[in-house]
Amino acid sequence: MDFFGILATPLGWILTWLYDMVGNYAIALIILTLIVKLCLYPFYKKQILSTAGMSEMGPKLQAIQRQYADDKEMMNQKMTELYKEEGVNPMAGCLPMIIQMIVIMGLFTLLRYPLKYVPSESMYFAVHESFLWINDLAQPDPWILPILAGIATFASFYMSQQNGAMPGQAPNSSNAMMNVMKYGFPIMIVWLAKTYAAGLATYWFLSQFIQIFYNIRFNQIRRKMKEEAEAKKRGKKHAKAVART
Repeated sequence: MDFFGILATPLGWILTWLYDMVGNYAIALIILTLIVKLCLYPFYKKQILSTAGMSEMGPKLQAIQRQYADDKEMMNQKMTELYKEEGVNPMAGCLPMIIQMIVIMGLFTLLRYPLKYVPSESMYFAVHESFLWINDLAQPDPWILPILAGIATFASFYMSQQNGAMPGQAPNSSNAMMNVMKYGFPIMIVWLAKTYAAGLATYWFLSQFIQIFYNIRFNQIRRKMKEEAEAKKRGKKHAKAVART
């Protein structure tokens, strides 16, 4: 069994257990998606807050890079001091992202090849159940579900980009790349969803739909952090003005 198969196997057990409880493959898949998203919420939050902290430090980091452009050792030292002063770990967003990708790849493998990773023979027929307008969840849905998945992906990506939650957003070249991803990635999702099993497309659409509400919550947190940072700066300026008088 390959690495992705190892990831998919326990998820297959959970999916089968949920199916045995609810008796409907699509409902079991929706519940599994909700469970995964809820479990990943703390990691999403940690990643977003770490990215937000790095975004707020952007001007200070750029100033250090300009000032010590000819002294890389001093530049690294000053940047390390700034991270420590601001209480930001530049690597804090990496682990959550890695964990998310591991889980997502496990789910991708399971839902693309469900018959390989479900332990119950009853699931062999369950994956072919119909749901709403979809006649067979093991077969691709030609248009409706792929378009919904693409729209949800675009909305989620757009909200993250607009509020500075996407890494590498400051430089103009990165902005251009992010714009290509903003429009290109949803189109790619539509194309992929038209070729993969409808069960996998269902997971992706629901996952991105939930992510939209996560982004709303994260944006509220980011605004609060920004307001607190601005209040702190005003407090420091006021304290300095009082000290001078």
